[in-house]
Amino acid sequence: MRHGTRHGWIEVVAGVMFSGKSEELMRRVRRALIAGRRVQLFKSHLDDRYGGQFLISSHDGRQVEAEPVSNSVQLAEKIRPDTQVVAIDEAQFLDDGICEVIDVLADEGRRVIVVGIDMDFRGEPFGPMGPLLARAERIDKLDAICVVCGDPATRSQRLIGGKPAPAEGPTIQVAGAESYEARCRRCHEVPARDRAQRELL
Repeated sequence: MRHGTRHGWIEVVAGVMFSGKSEELMRRVRRALIAGRRVQLFKSHLDDRYGGQFLISSHDGRQVEAEPVSNSVQLAEKIRPDTQVVAIDEAQFLDDGICEVIDVLADEGRRVIVVGIDMDFRGEPFGPMGPLLARAERIDKLDAICVVCGDPATRSQRLIGGKPAPAEGPTIQVAGAESYEARCRRCHEVPARDRAQRELL
């Protein structure tokens, strides 16, 4: 379904944990609501930082609540025919099928806003974020502040008992600030991977 003469597009907000990605998503959704757009907001069911709720309100009283989804098929099934803006938070937790879904949505004339962590705790591409970045017409990459040295942080440091987690740990481990830190490239540590790299040099 084409939405009038509007052209659809994909915009991705990516970056490290604690860089303000969700706040940027809220800002864009709020502006879309103020502009009178019909918005649907989705988040991975794994993301429960808001106690199961994620509500965005505009200054004129319009509201949209995030709908939790488990996979790309479920998200596609929830899209309403009249939706003009589709916003997706924590996209790194979704399956690779999300790439095709957002392509279809943009081809139908919708604006698609995708937000996610682009690299996992090892510094590798996280889930579908690499292909999503490649598909986007607009990309904004946010950084945080390295807790070790104060430089711009582009890596998520996973901690176990206050120490860097080994590379062989699970990729997805939803946890709070006590288990993760924002760090720069120099201060980011992944013990097993770092040892292997030193052996190659």
